[in-house]
Amino acid sequence: MSTLPVIAAVDGSDDGLRALDWALDAAHRREAPLRVVHVRQYAAWAQTDVLVAGPPDTAEDPALDQARAHLQGRAFAVPTEYVGMEGVPGALLPELGADAQLLVLGSRGRGGFAGLLLGSNGMAAARDAECPVVVVPRPGREVHGEAPEEPGPRVVVGLHVDSPDDATLSFAFTEAELRGARLQVVAAYPWPVQTWAAAGQMMPLVIDEVSVESETRVLADGLLAPYRGRHPGVRVDTHALPGDAAGNLVASSKDADLVVVGRHRRRLLAPARMMGSVTHAVLLHAAAPIAVVPPAPPQE
Repeated sequence: MSTLPVIAAVDGSDDGLRALDWALDAAHRREAPLRVVHVRQYAAWAQTDVLVAGPPDTAEDPALDQARAHLQGRAFAVPTEYVGMEGVPGALLPELGADAQLLVLGSRGRGGFAGLLLGSNGMAAARDAECPVVVVPRPGREVHGEAPEEPGPRVVVGLHVDSPDDATLSFAFTEAELRGARLQVVAAYPWPVQTWAAAGQMMPLVIDEVSVESETRVLADGLLAPYRGRHPGVRVDTHALPGDAAGNLVASSKDADLVVVGRHRRRLLAPARMMGSVTHAVLLHAAAPIAVVPPAPPQE
């Protein structure tokens, strides 16, 4: 397995401890070291009238002490290091992804407003980090989805049959294999299909939904065939579902172990890193931990 660490970002909050638990399990499954990081932000940096004599002593860090105590006596142990940093968390945390195989955060930390569904640090990391970012939501998120057809570990991944993302699918298959989980592939198709008839008027096309669903499933199965071949032990359930992709993925997140979504590729007219609307909605509303996978670098 990769020797790059799994990084858990902690800040002394319960959200950070949930992320730490998830990261410890992920590091154990990957036979990777665990790096526990706390980025402390000091208000004095933003105050021009305050003289700062020097950075604070990193030997004393209550958040890291809490993390050490939280992990003490666990049934299994992985090589673990604790790192204290100073700066702006929303800027430093994404940079850590350059030397990690996973970056794990809670959905919110100590800062921010109580009503926020996702903190700014989690949003920045999911958008900018070079490695996959896992955001662990608070328990109790309610989603309007049906209970899974059968119990057991389950990983959910979204598949856009018109533009599949290799990095996202590879990550999802690997994660399902590591967890001994079945992989639920959600391929959404727009329905009802409409077209413009005249200015300001929409008319439904005469298209059979069964045919659209069948074609979507055939396309999905064809795209998934190479990944099935590389991961023969992973059971794959393909679901061709009508409606928007975000709603279907959020509904499928009920009782799932993980939901995997891709991050937008950079485009010529939008060179900055972006998160699509589907990824953004899943981050805000999914009941399970969400993995946001950056696209593979373009081949030269």
